[in-house]
Amino acid sequence: MPAEVRLVLVDDEDAGQRLDNFLFRQLKGVPKTHIYRIIRSGEVRVNRGRASAERRIEAGDQIRLPPVRTSDRADDKARMMSASATTLALAREFPILYEDDSLLAIDKPAGVAVHGGSGVSFGVIEQLRMARPQARLLELVHRLDRETSGILLVAKKRSALKNLQDQFRARETDKTYLALVSGQWPAGRKVLDKSLHKYLLPDGERRVRVVAKDHPDAMPSLTLVKVARASSSCSLLEVTIKTGRTHQIRVHLAAEGMPIIGDEKYGDFDLNKALQRPLVPVPLRRMFLHAWRLQFRHPASGQSLQLQAELPSELALYLDHVLPIPS
Repeated sequence: MPAEVRLVLVDDEDAGQRLDNFLFRQLKGVPKTHIYRIIRSGEVRVNRGRASAERRIEAGDQIRLPPVRTSDRADDKARMMSASATTLALAREFPILYEDDSLLAIDKPAGVAVHGGSGVSFGVIEQLRMARPQARLLELVHRLDRETSGILLVAKKRSALKNLQDQFRARETDKTYLALVSGQWPAGRKVLDKSLHKYLLPDGERRVRVVAKDHPDAMPSLTLVKVARASSSCSLLEVTIKTGRTHQIRVHLAAEGMPIIGDEKYGDFDLNKALQRPLVPVPLRRMFLHAWRLQFRHPASGQSLQLQAELPSELALYLDHVLPIPS
């Protein structure tokens, strides 16, 4: 039997988000393709009018949710059972660096996307939502590349999400990464001010490159670099980004002729392959880029918070092998 039409009133906590994201939580279990279809068809209404998926809803908006078809046919039951099993399999918690009523900070492992899409069926945020079905809201505040480990913020309230994202946009946060590059980084090279441009490869994969500042699609990008440890063969860098561009650190360092070790998109591919060989004393099979420290204001109290995620064991072991701390 079809469900009935529902009218949902948007409150302060839900205000500011996109309509499609709001519907994903209101219509849990309904395929995203179907949700986009009912938006396009006008079955979903905001204040009695049609609305696009990108529309930002506001407190006091009335959302009409149409009947969502359900069926007890055997094939539908099979799909539901399969979806349930997948949900149980995908539910996952991650190491917690900080948590309160407003936000959650986790230590994201490398190799896990922050969200589904682009060939990835699920990511950190989907796994967290499955692991915490009672949570009213879990939204990514920012993003990390799939192969980057470290600090990732998740908002638990709409007001916290808006506040934290405003801080990121206004460059009021300090984000520092640890990156290992091949060669000796010049100590005087501390500021990388290079504009970036996103483009697609013929197969549709996304890439970023440095372009002239007067390029029509140039995105101003600023990276600060400090040498933490170095030898003639490699350098451990503390990298602080003042802009949050896609692949910013990876492209800026590669443009200096010193790409991140293990970077499969912009790195030294021959070196990366050599470091993965089984006979290497301490192999490295991932990119050496880690979101190490993050400083921001708490969205509710306004107090300054500084979080730190220590290097994962595989990076720490490799670092101790190639850059041992002098005794």
